[in-house]
Amino acid sequence: MNKRFSSSPLPFRGSKRYYIKRFREVLAQADDIDTVVDLFGGSGLLSRVAKNMLPNCRVIYNDFDHYDQRLANVANTNALLRSIAPLVATVPDNKKIPAETKKTILELCAKAEKEHVVDYITLSGSLLFSGNWAQSYEQLSKQTMYNRMVKTDYDVTNYLQGLEVTHCDYRELFEAHKENKKALFLLDPPYLQTEHSAYKADTYWQLKDYLDVLTLLNGTKYVLFTSGKSQIIELCDWINKQFNATLLNGAQKYEQNSRINDFAAYKDIMITKL
Repeated sequence: MNKRFSSSPLPFRGSKRYYIKRFREVLAQADDIDTVVDLFGGSGLLSRVAKNMLPNCRVIYNDFDHYDQRLANVANTNALLRSIAPLVATVPDNKKIPAETKKTILELCAKAEKEHVVDYITLSGSLLFSGNWAQSYEQLSKQTMYNRMVKTDYDVTNYLQGLEVTHCDYRELFEAHKENKKALFLLDPPYLQTEHSAYKADTYWQLKDYLDVLTLLNGTKYVLFTSGKSQIIELCDWINKQFNATLLNGAQKYEQNSRINDFAAYKDIMITKL
């Protein structure tokens, strides 16, 4: 029996693990669906849950961030973490790692880089304060390390089983499936004013980018994720009044408070129309 994933098997910023219960409830109401298209696939968690809930449906996971490469590299990641664990064994959980120990950890990372790709994002989950991430040796070396080591190996077995994995621009994927009236589109774009290197290097997801996404909602079945900070709902209401539009009309809204760490939280919003 396949494992029932309720979170991404490897750390991923922006994962929808806090929304999985409600997402499953929405999928349970989905009728006349033969294809699920995850346009902003991220860690693939929504795709994985969709395939488990709707096993007879075609589920397309747009892995623009190449999360699949991190999954394929998990054996090396586990081995590196196992070599780091004894170094921090005497450091209390969530406490700062001494400078000398940090130096040794970085030496292990540098050595590992000569042999294989190092998954610094996953290492961040064990070595950096919650909510902080490093994507390279340089970024990791500049941050204070804490003992947040995972206790077991990461298990990614069968995570992508049954999914069709693509790596393309979301607009290209939408064009390929927009005529299918039995398609359900999952849209979890980067939140407004947040870094998203995969789509626009060294810049931010701007309002115009989000408006492009909203144009995909007309006449389609969708599950859209956004945040309270984006004010997209208010914007849609304004556009509807000013231009006699119908953005989000007939859709259901679900709200939930999600946490980044002990000091930061935000409101997640899921908008659905089936």
